This record gives sequence, structure tokens and C-alpha cells, in this order.
Amino acid sequence: MKKYKAFIYDIDNTLLNTLKMNMIPLLQIIEEELDEVWTYDQVLKYASYPGLKVIEELGVEDIEVTYKRWVKYVNNYEEGATVFDDVDKVLEHVNQMGTRQAIVSAKTNEQYQIDCVGNGLDKYMEVVILADDTLNHKPDPEPLDLCISRLGLMKDEVVYIGDTYDDYQASKNCGIDFAFATWGSVETQAFDATYVLNEPLDILSLLIV
Repeated sequence: MKKYKAFIYDIDNTLLNTLKMNMIPLLQIIEEELDEVWTYDQVLKYASYPGLKVIEELGVEDIEVTYKRWVKYVNNYEEGATVFDDVDKVLEHVNQMGTRQAIVSAKTNEQYQIDCVGNGLDKYMEVVILADDTLNHKPDPEPLDLCISRLGLMKDEVVYIGDTYDDYQASKNCGIDFAFATWGSVETQAFDATYVLNEPLDILSLLIV
């Protein structure tokens, strides 16, 4: 049997349900920038994309400025991020079992403070790698490489848990195992994850695999 020394998590739609708080403000951005009115179902195709990639795909003139405005709308969205059922219980149990925990996310530090610190998830995390910590972002392996380096572990001692194809690709490019968190995913692209998890409690099955 194999025992991982650390679990590394994505945030959006893995630990936290952030779908509406990201997509509804994006509808506003599309209307402002493209002068088009999209439906919620239409915009869902971007739900699994990293933030900057979404803005690039829309073809707006000033990507950085538009992205920052989208982030502002997201941070001000009234409903905010919610913790998926059983995630707190899972993180607490993993912590008690002595398995280290970390985050690799494309969120900005401001978003992390609002979403993760605001929901009390930060207390479980030993290392946190966010958008400003690396030059390159998922699916580039740099964020995961940096996280593993800061943990002081080998690549076969960690597993990355995420909900998108980019999360899978980042894991593959880094050379580590990947667990696909399906409960919050809207990913439509097929891929060969090391593990498929159907609910947050399934994370506990990775304590010894």
C-alpha cells in the first residue's frame, strides 16, 4: 500500500463551491465588453478555465484591466463562496491523521483571503501557492513544483486534487498523481485521472491507497 505524505488541493469547485459567484459576474463582463447578452448555460463553457485564459478567449482589448474588474465583481458578489458538504470534516480528519495539506490555485491573494480564510480553511494548509507566486500557471507545472519544493517532499509522496482538465494537465506535466474531484466539476473533456472521487468524503480513501 502507498501512503501520501501530502494532499495538495485546488480551491474553486474542489473545496469551495464558487461556480455562480464566478459565472454571474462574467456575464456582466461579457455584456460590458462585447455588448452581448449570454445565458448562464452559455457561459458555463468557461467554468473550468483559469481566469486570465477566460478573458483572453473572449478577445477583449485590455486583458489585465478586464480581468481585474471581473475579480472585483466576483469579490463583491453577494452570495460568495460556500464550503462543500463534509469538506471541513475531511480536512480535519486528514490533519489528525498526520497527512500534510497544501493549496495550489490560480486565485489571487485577495480572493484567497475572502474565500478560504473567510471560510476558515486556511488553518489546515501548510503551504499555499497562488497566482502571484509564480510566473507560469496551470497547466504549467511551476505552481505544483514550487509547492512540492516548499513541502520538502518527493513527487511520488503527493497527490493533487482538482476539478478541471487543466488541473489534470498540471499534475501530468509535474509528474504527480491526480485525483479528479467530480462533485463540483463542469469539465466535459475526458482524461485518465489516477483516481476519481465522487464526493468530498472520498478524499479519505487516499490516506492509504
